[in-house]
Amino acid sequence: MTAVPPPVARIAEVMSSFPARWCLCGGWAVDAILGGETRRHGDVDITIFEDDAAALYKHLAGWQLIAHDTRVPGNSAEPWNGRELSLPAHLHAHPPAEGTTMPERLDNPSKQGFDLEIVVNELSDNGDWQLYYIPNEVHNFSREPLFSIPVNDCTQQSAWGVPSLTAKVLLFYKATAYRDSPNYMRRRDHLDFDRLFPTLDSRQRKWLREAIALVDADHPWLGPLSM
Repeated sequence: MTAVPPPVARIAEVMSSFPARWCLCGGWAVDAILGGETRRHGDVDITIFEDDAAALYKHLAGWQLIAHDTRVPGNSAEPWNGRELSLPAHLHAHPPAEGTTMPERLDNPSKQGFDLEIVVNELSDNGDWQLYYIPNEVHNFSREPLFSIPVNDCTQQSAWGVPSLTAKVLLFYKATAYRDSPNYMRRRDHLDFDRLFPTLDSRQRKWLREAIALVDADHPWLGPLSM
């Protein structure tokens, strides 16, 4: 097993005793799958399930936690008190540190010390992972999922021994999130696709092609995924 970069190792240690499922997502998940750091990262992204949010609040006692969901504007720095979250939701977390105070606004979380972001996902009644298209404005979010997928098809043990999203699900989120945003399909998302594409087998490519097409029939990744 290759050495785990310090930012990921620190979060893996924090989450090692968390009593529920969690895994890396975002850019560090790409590197975890590949087994080496390919680019710089602003923060560490992980994901948990909605039903485990209360356990996370207890697990991260002493951390500064800020929740952003359909009830709270994106730059709010209102502390999260463990209240029920309205999906889509994510949390920004600052590790315990003496003398730190909550910022008035959270405009640049990683530069303000909130270098752990926790994306909250949802399970269906039968325990499958619910996948949604996330628009630019979360307040217009529909709770109707595009489809569900077994959790075991969404997560894997990475080359670093840290749980991560599978490549196909990770790329689905990168391909479709915030389609109406000026940041849709950032350069780093294309680079991540180029790096992960060779790791996909034919069935995974077919799944990813069909999943992306539900959101964007003209997506530039559909061509390579059809070959």
